[in-house]
Amino acid sequence: MAAELDKDTIAQAYGYWAPFYDLVFGAVFEQGRHAAIRAAERIGGRILEVGVGTGISLPDYGRASRLVGVDLSEPMLRKAQKRVTELRLRNVEGLALMDAERLGFPDDSFDVIVAQYVITTVPHPEGTLDEFARVLKPGGEIVLVSRVGAETGLRGALEQCFAPLTYWLGWRLQFPWSRYTNWAERAHGMQLIERRPMPPFGHFSLIRFTKEQESAALPRRREMRASG
Repeated sequence: MAAELDKDTIAQAYGYWAPFYDLVFGAVFEQGRHAAIRAAERIGGRILEVGVGTGISLPDYGRASRLVGVDLSEPMLRKAQKRVTELRLRNVEGLALMDAERLGFPDDSFDVIVAQYVITTVPHPEGTLDEFARVLKPGGEIVLVSRVGAETGLRGALEQCFAPLTYWLGWRLQFPWSRYTNWAERAHGMQLIERRPMPPFGHFSLIRFTKEQESAALPRRREMRASG
């Protein structure tokens, strides 16, 4: 079994990636980025992009969207800030060095949380999703582009074989779909509303969750307290 990811490993790995991340991954993940942006802008309003990286997505949002970006890697954020300044992206409210598992925002701060290629790179994916849900407004959406691992077959065997290597690169290969669905079932007031395969090879998916309005969530919470 591969070692678990930790924040120092992740920050170090993406610090190494920063100078050439756009060149290596820009075109490969372009369709996934654009799909996430389209999904986010159907909701609109104030959007938090977690794992904003070099800011490669920021120019593709409409100027009506109010954007905040956070990342664990300072070298990545420096490139993002340079992009914001050079392109005069005035709809970007701010960029911050921040841990996705401990977001420094009040509850119900954003209309949409976007996280592209992030969930399988954090030490505690479910805890990170809990944080996304905390800072998301009722009626808002979490929009992920994320890896879905194979659980059986040749691909599953290859993922298990290469897992130690990808750990040092800063991400997980082994991440079954059940982790997303189990989180949605456990998280109070969150509902899975879409899974759509994304290039390359369908190994990634666009995944959307919505946060119920308080009026809809309260009866469930009362029912859970009563049954407890």
